[in-house]
Amino acid sequence: MTNVPVIPRIRIGNQTAISCADPLGPFRFAMQNGFDAFEWFADKKENAEGRLAGWDESDMSADTRLWIREAGAAHDVLFTVHAPWQANPLDAGGVPLLLRSIDFARDIGANLVNVHLYVDDGPQGFVRALEPVLRYAAAAKLRLSIENTPQTTPEDFNQTFACLAELAAIPADTFGMCLDIGHANLCRTTHNNFIRYLDLLADTVPIIHVHAHENHGDRDSHLTLFTGPSREDDTGIRSFVKRLRRRAYHGAVILEQWPDPPQLLVEAATRLRALLEQEATKAQGGDPGEP
Repeated sequence: MTNVPVIPRIRIGNQTAISCADPLGPFRFAMQNGFDAFEWFADKKENAEGRLAGWDESDMSADTRLWIREAGAAHDVLFTVHAPWQANPLDAGGVPLLLRSIDFARDIGANLVNVHLYVDDGPQGFVRALEPVLRYAAAAKLRLSIENTPQTTPEDFNQTFACLAELAAIPADTFGMCLDIGHANLCRTTHNNFIRYLDLLADTVPIIHVHAHENHGDRDSHLTLFTGPSREDDTGIRSFVKRLRRRAYHGAVILEQWPDPPQLLVEAATRLRALLEQEATKAQGGDPGEP
């Protein structure tokens, strides 16, 4: 009897947005439109008029957290949490912010907490600063995904994960990489070639989370998928999907924007899901795929 390969499930979701007046609006949109993943990004700022926009964990009461958890379970939505921009473990106030994000993630039943990689003190310095956060996450049965910024290179990740591998007391499945393809497209060593960024990552760097948005290599514009360069030529997105399949990726792909109109998210998810299904069909047929 022929063995049919099991195709890992890849979920597609969207994210909270400071540009949306209702902090819960993007989540309600996700449930209404059949998204099966959602990311809570604690981003709160004071605008020019002195009004606060966005949200952070202190705005989420115990009742709200319980409602989020139950609504997510009812709609089969996988939650992830993006720590605040200020949550840099190298800074004095960064670790408490990360611990607060982990507590929130635990309360809503999330899968992981996402944090940016900072290499100001080198890979070893970052890992040393992050170690207590990793221990806290492991105790909460959560994972940390470490995200590439436009400033961090594939080699930064290769070195950081070599250092993480030396933390024998912390389970290896506690941490992994969040690959942000928009940021990879802006990286100085892989400018306008996010696929090369992925190809330069060592096999020892496990990708456990994905942020998906586009740009034209000029700035971090967070264009919705298939509205930027891939509007006319989606070769890059197709190549990316092939590489996800080769890595047996089984996490979420988060569309990191709140476009006008939000329906663009539905269109992007539908098109991306079709590409993922095409790759799954090839895998089941034994097609190794293109390079």
